[in-house]
Amino acid sequence: MKQQIPNVFTLVNLFLGSTAILYILQPGLAYHAEGDGLVAIPEKMMMASWLIFAAAFVDFLDGFVARWLGACSDMGKQLDSLADVVSFGVAPGLILVQFLRFAYASHEGGLDTPIALYLPALIYPCAGAYRLARFNLDTTKSVGFKGIPIPAAGILVASFPLVNWYAQDAWILDLLLNKWLWYGLVLVLSAGMVSTVPMLALKFNSLSFQKILPFLIILFIALPVGFLFGWLAISAGFIAYVILSLLFKPTES
Repeated sequence: MKQQIPNVFTLVNLFLGSTAILYILQPGLAYHAEGDGLVAIPEKMMMASWLIFAAAFVDFLDGFVARWLGACSDMGKQLDSLADVVSFGVAPGLILVQFLRFAYASHEGGLDTPIALYLPALIYPCAGAYRLARFNLDTTKSVGFKGIPIPAAGILVASFPLVNWYAQDAWILDLLLNKWLWYGLVLVLSAGMVSTVPMLALKFNSLSFQKILPFLIILFIALPVGFLFGWLAISAGFIAYVILSLLFKPTES
C-alpha cells in the first residue's frame, strides 16, 4: 500500500497541470488599464501560473515522500515523468503559444496570423518529453542533472503571465509583446533541456557551505530583482542558476 502513496502525489501533480491547461485555453483577450492606455494580458493564465507552481511543489513532495517511505519504484518513476511532461511541458508550451498569439495580436491584422507561426512553441514540450525519456533510461549516477530540468524550465515559463500582469514598467510590457522573445525562449529552453550540459541539482544531499553557496548566490541575485521588478525575480534566478551550473560544473558521483 505504501508504494502507492507517492503515486497519489504524482497524480495530483498531473491533475494540477491538466487544470492549468484548461485555464490557458480560455478564449479571448483580456485588458487592464495601465497609465493612459490598455495592456493586453493573457486571460485566465495567471491561475494557470499558480497551478503550475503548485504542481512543482507536489512534484518535489512525491520524490521526498517516496524516499522517506522507501517506496521508490519503476512505476513511480515512469508515472512521475508522464505527469511532468504535462505540468511542465505541455502546459508551459501552451503559455508560450498564447504569448505568441498576444504578440501577433498587438499588431494590425495580427488576429489573422496563420496557426503555423504558433507551432514552433510546441517544440518546447517535445524537447521536455525527450529529456524525461532520456532521464528514465540513464543508469549513471550524478550529483546534478544533465541538461536543464523540465520543472525549472516550466516554472520559468509559468512566471511570465504574472510578470505581465504586475509589471509597472513599459519596457517589460513591450518586451513581452515581442514575438522574437518567445521564439528565442523556445529555442534556448528546448536546446537546454535536450543538452547533456551538467546542471546543479535542485536539492541538497548535505548542508555544507560548498553545496549551498550557489543557491545563496541565486537568492542574493533574485531578491533585489524581485524588489525592483516583481516576478522577473524568477527569470533572474533561472539565469543565475544556468550560469552557476556552468561555473560550478557538477561532477559524477
